Amino acid sequence: MSTLPLLLHSVSYSGSWGQAALSIEQFVDKAASLEFGGVMLMAKRPHLSLLDFDAARRRQLRDHLAAAGLTHNVLAGYTNFTADLEHAEIPQREMQIHYVEALAQLGADIGAPYVRIFTGYEHPAAPFSAQWRMIVDALRECARRAAALGVTLVLQNHHDVAVGWESFRDLLIEVNEPNLKAGFDAWAPALHGDDLAAAATALAPLMVHTTVADYVRRPRHRYEPSLVNYVPTTPFVQAVPFGEGFIDYRSFFDAAVNAGYTGGVAYEMCSPLLGGGSEDNLDRYAQTFVNWMRGR
Repeated sequence: MSTLPLLLHSVSYSGSWGQAALSIEQFVDKAASLEFGGVMLMAKRPHLSLLDFDAARRRQLRDHLAAAGLTHNVLAGYTNFTADLEHAEIPQREMQIHYVEALAQLGADIGAPYVRIFTGYEHPAAPFSAQWRMIVDALRECARRAAALGVTLVLQNHHDVAVGWESFRDLLIEVNEPNLKAGFDAWAPALHGDDLAAAATALAPLMVHTTVADYVRRPRHRYEPSLVNYVPTTPFVQAVPFGEGFIDYRSFFDAAVNAGYTGGVAYEMCSPLLGGGSEDNLDRYAQTFVNWMRGR
């Protein structure tokens, strides 16, 4: 684990959950100061939006990354290939394929050879099998278009379709494109109650990236007056410093590395943190992650 490239995800300092917000330039400097070797850049506002970065700004960002010594960089795309299925006349898949191709060009321009994408949220307007087929076709086309630009797509197990690790592996094998790789995340299988070591062992040969954060479960209850008692509901998942949560990252990383994984590890703070969203608390979480991964 100590030798894997460590990245900091810019969503952590985006203000998206009311936490401290930095510009993309400030974030790059922050990541370098916290001893990260690369960054995962949120490909939407307020950071790296396609609408805001022309050729000149792309050159400036590439130079800034190089000057900061950040060499292992990833773009974080935001896709949902099953979006708006109730309106078949709208070419949503074409729009998203075009978006992914544009991100691949952006990645090539700034020196980020990996673009993270998602599958799709399950939609009531179509059978599951039809949504699976749609996603396979879209991923295949995206991969081929990105390959022409020298960029690798990294699929993260986040959205509903293929979120289970066995299905996720099945999907990647079915797409069967050499530059569509796994960005396998331990968070989802941990919440599912799966064996993280088994999942990591199975996915490691397909992985080039993983994104991590740690959480604790907090029980929730709803008062039921007729019973004069509380009814349990779905627990709340609270972000905590890395290594203090329920996700067994040691087993996950040991299994992945033993199975040959050598890719990057991106740390993200993508929900409200225990302790609040001040810049000092964000920095503390990020430094805790680096220390844990480096064994210190």
